[in-house]
Amino acid sequence: MRDRMKRNPEAVGEAIRKAETIAVCSHICPDGDTVGSATAMRLILKHLGKKVQLFCDDKIPDLLSFLPGVSTFKVPDGTEGPFDLVLAVDISDRARMGRCEQLIEKAGMTAQIDHHPTNPLYMQINSVDGDAPANCVLIREQMEELGVPLNREIAICLYTGLSTDTGNFSFSATNAETFSIMSELMNHQLPLSELSRILFRERSRPQVLLMGRALNGIRYACDGRIAVMKLSVQDFRDCGALSEHADTLVNIGLETIGTEMALLARDTGDGKIKFSLRAKSPQRIDDVAQLFGGGGHPQASGLLQDGPLDEAVERVLQAMIKKLNGNDKK
Repeated sequence: MRDRMKRNPEAVGEAIRKAETIAVCSHICPDGDTVGSATAMRLILKHLGKKVQLFCDDKIPDLLSFLPGVSTFKVPDGTEGPFDLVLAVDISDRARMGRCEQLIEKAGMTAQIDHHPTNPLYMQINSVDGDAPANCVLIREQMEELGVPLNREIAICLYTGLSTDTGNFSFSATNAETFSIMSELMNHQLPLSELSRILFRERSRPQVLLMGRALNGIRYACDGRIAVMKLSVQDFRDCGALSEHADTLVNIGLETIGTEMALLARDTGDGKIKFSLRAKSPQRIDDVAQLFGGGGHPQASGLLQDGPLDEAVERVLQAMIKKLNGNDKK
């Protein structure tokens, strides 16, 4: 599969040039990279004179409300289309499209731009690089292939994806290409200090209260090598918090010295438990997520499990412990 996984901006570019109406889709539980990719593509496509509509099955986090065009996102209701092209950005598989998947059936052509190593190449045209540190790296490349000039608005979108998916440029996948793009963005009046404060140094009151709940209940497994946190439906209610307020809390689990993996489980209230998994290199967690039908990146992955909360946590935790113990024997 990895041999067939490669960047293909030329093929995506050809499909874009032929299309007049284009649907751009972000993944469920949207983050900065998928929303940054989509909003950047909207600006790129509008520059080319295309009719473009952004779609996502879930609410865009309030944290990302500063992105240009973010208010134009729609949740598919079955009445849209047809579109000449449906373009998925930063979506690792069809299941992560949610209701956006129904747009595929009405598409003249389908394409994707993605950077997940677990991607099964599910579109007709696939531009995928599992080693790229952020999907916005591939969006910048696509933009160049299309001959669209960089400007301040697009720079804001690309920075959002680059910074959030690299942990503010701290994850091991961060490479020279990342900083080469950042240099370009800075040359186009990127408001770095303002955006960095919004994305990484400010938290809403519900998020702070939710963080307290997560930390108050944190426990360690496997001799302290795994940090385990969980949030119940009542925790969210008591804190006045939304699901989006828990999106980055799992990273706190890795801050403990000696911890190699972290788990955050949150009860969605509809019988499902959402897991965010993290690992410190050289450990990886994507294969554990795949055991439960999830996926993602080597050090950052996610999955869904049936409840109840405690039972689901124990299932995933045991798989993580087995993974660590197995690595010790290699």
